[in-house]
Amino acid sequence: MTQSPRLSRRGTLLTLGGAAVALPLGGVAQRQAIRIGVLNDQSGPYKDLGGPVAVACVRQAVREFGDQGFAVDVISADHQNKTDVGANIARQWCDTGGVDMIADLTTSSVALAVNGLVREKDKVMITSSAGTTDLTGPQCSPNTVQWTFDVYMLAKATATAVVKDGGDSWFIIYADYVFGQQLARYASRFAAERGAKVLGAVPYPFPGTTDFSSFLLQAKASGAKVLGLAMVGTDLINCIKQAQEFGISNKMRVATLDMYLSDVHGLGLGAAQGALLCSPFYWDLNERTRAFTKRLMRDQNPPIYPGMGHAGCYAGTLHYLKAVAAVGAAKAKADGAAVVAQMKAMPTDDDAFGPAHIRRDGRYLGPAYLFRVKSPAESKGPWDYCALVDTMPADAIWRPLNEGGCPLVKED
Repeated sequence: MTQSPRLSRRGTLLTLGGAAVALPLGGVAQRQAIRIGVLNDQSGPYKDLGGPVAVACVRQAVREFGDQGFAVDVISADHQNKTDVGANIARQWCDTGGVDMIADLTTSSVALAVNGLVREKDKVMITSSAGTTDLTGPQCSPNTVQWTFDVYMLAKATATAVVKDGGDSWFIIYADYVFGQQLARYASRFAAERGAKVLGAVPYPFPGTTDFSSFLLQAKASGAKVLGLAMVGTDLINCIKQAQEFGISNKMRVATLDMYLSDVHGLGLGAAQGALLCSPFYWDLNERTRAFTKRLMRDQNPPIYPGMGHAGCYAGTLHYLKAVAAVGAAKAKADGAAVVAQMKAMPTDDDAFGPAHIRRDGRYLGPAYLFRVKSPAESKGPWDYCALVDTMPADAIWRPLNEGGCPLVKED
């Protein structure tokens, strides 16, 4: 975990985007300082979809926000995809670390644990890489915003497209924790609603699984046309590679229910070509997304193109800082729920996602896009991986407000 600068006897160190600025104490009032903690997987199977690039995106938002009367400090830590580790770091940050907002939260089980803690401490949580719908359902909180995606959106978009294209029988392999369980359940629901049959589903232990052979052989034996994979990151890459080694991908269509740009990069276009990818962000979608990507990559060596989780960290942080400016830094530090209320009251607009808004249950609502992964021959340059297939408006892709069971909505 990176540490904040120490206070010297001659001045106060305030940080903006990671750069420390010394201010003399003599006759100068100290400004309020907002501290953001980026908590994600920085060493395990999800490090490429969150990790250091997510931290860079938060810092990019801080730089773009600029100096508006308060300083901003960014720190980060690796939760190792372990609920207890993540909860302990978050508690320390809230109790003694001066953290006001916790960002990213790859891994749904960690996000759910931190969600309750943040509400207890009246801080703010903005998750961009946790897919569980519980965060906007039974465990919704006035202190939490869920940006970027959730398993409902991913499953609906992908299952609908695959069934429409003839995938009328499925076998699903899923990560055995809340994210994978919910993603498999929603995929089964949406496939069945469109007339497909789900012939089987099997969980695999998460984290720590590297050999998917037994699960793939069960899928092959089922006779299903579609192999649904409710997993992401290194697990998804390994499973697809092993499916190809066993020849399963020649007999079954592989439906990746949650695929990041980093997964495509890890597989290579030769292995990933033709896969469908659902995302509300792609770096080459339009002029604004390209401009954001160009700014982000100025300080990266080697350059790594952002995926949807990274973009969510940028957009969520930028909108949070705008809300802090609106309510005042002193109030923001004392009342996290007031900041989230202000975030919901203000429309969102940034170069990664464009204009959108946050719903009462904390769900970010913007359009989503269905992409097809290009073949090597179609790609025209580095990270030119995706071709747009369909644009899905917010009201067609996100779970309806009245289906989530959010207590905040019931209280209205």
